[in-house]
This record gives sequence, C-alpha cells and structure tokens, in this order.
Amino acid sequence: MKHLTTNKEQFVHKLFTAICSHYDFMNSMLSCNQDRYWRRFALQKAELQPGNKVLDVCCGTGKLTLGLAAQVSPAGQVIGLDFCKAMLDIAEKNISKSPVKEVITLVQGNALALPFPDNEFNCAITGFGLRNLPDINKALAEMCRVTRPGGTVISLELAKPTAPVLKQLYYFYFEQILPLLGKLKVGADGFYSWLPQSLKDYPHQKDIAVIFENHGLSNVQYFELTGGIAAVHVGIK
Repeated sequence: MKHLTTNKEQFVHKLFTAICSHYDFMNSMLSCNQDRYWRRFALQKAELQPGNKVLDVCCGTGKLTLGLAAQVSPAGQVIGLDFCKAMLDIAEKNISKSPVKEVITLVQGNALALPFPDNEFNCAITGFGLRNLPDINKALAEMCRVTRPGGTVISLELAKPTAPVLKQLYYFYFEQILPLLGKLKVGADGFYSWLPQSLKDYPHQKDIAVIFENHGLSNVQYFELTGGIAAVHVGIK
C-alpha cells in the first residue's frame, strides 16, 4: 500500500509540475467557467467570519485561497498548502497582486501529514484536491484533526452526474475530447488523460458523504452542482 501511495504521489507531483502554467486556463475551459461558480458556492458554505483562521489544502494556484482571504481579512489568516512547488510559485504571483495578500501564508507540505497542531483552524477546505490524493481517508482524517471543535471541513470536487444523457455526454467529453484539447494546449496529454481515470476511481458523492461521517463529522451534507458535475461536501467537527 505504501508503495502504491508513493507511486501516485510522485506521478501527480510530476504531472502538476508539468501543467502548472496551463492549469487555470484548462480548468476554466473544461468546466465552461463553472469552476468560478463552484468555488463561490464552497466559500458560501464555509460561513467564515473576519478573524477566522483557515487552511486551504491542495491550494494549487491560489484561487480558492484568495476567496477565503477576502472573507477573513483583515484580522484573519489563511494558510494555503500544496506539495507542488511549481503550483505554489504561481499562487505566490497571483496572491502578490491582491489587497488581501497580507493574511495569506503559503506552505509546501503533504496533505496526508499536515504540519499543523490539532484544533488549529476554524475551517479546513480543499478544492479539487481529494481526487488526486493517494489516500482520501488519511487526508480527511488530517483535515479533521487540525480543525477546531465546531469548525467546518469542506471539499469541492468533481463528481459523477446521474442523469443518463448528461452522464454519457460528460464521460464522452472527459475521455475523448478533453485529452485532445489538453495535448493541443499543453503539448502532452498526461494530465488530461489522468483526469477521466481519476474521476472513475473516485467514489460517488454519496460515498464521500459516508466517509465524512465515518471521521466523526456531524451535519454532513453534500450539494451537487451543475447537474452533478461537481459536488461540495460539508461537515462539522
């Protein structure tokens, strides 16, 4: 199991390093700009207050991080964590232009072994992170560990639509069209071939809700967005 975990970590790290400069563009294109709406929805469910301390796990290029910072500033704190330095370098550039940059700290680290003490944050959130991790249970256990009692654990992730026609179109796009677009834009199809496979391997949103509950979270809810193409899961510690 450890060998499989290490292999996936290395593969994903190499992949995200290779496509980091195209990541935001391709995400917007593949979602028809719905990713902006999905992030806004997740931010609303966080119900953050000025002065809160928040952890953004797998923060990538910092888009969600900036939204969190806007909600907790000026007295709050947002830590954006990612294991890919190339992604963090882009996040740093994006954040440097923002008026809320002072409340953001970027940290290179592993989502499966968060470098923070227990009960540190009002909210631990991840956007498009769980699906790429080699151990969903361990990642959620870590997010729960660092969240304060009464705090919120949130995941925004691609999901599995159930409507037959939408489901067929969705998988056709992800399996046939997206890898081609990725190859044309990036010059290599690795990430955009990985994307449909990672989605197939990822549990259904109903099963993710059960995993949230199994980690002791209460009032667990999930919200299917854009016909179930994405889902936001929310639980209270």
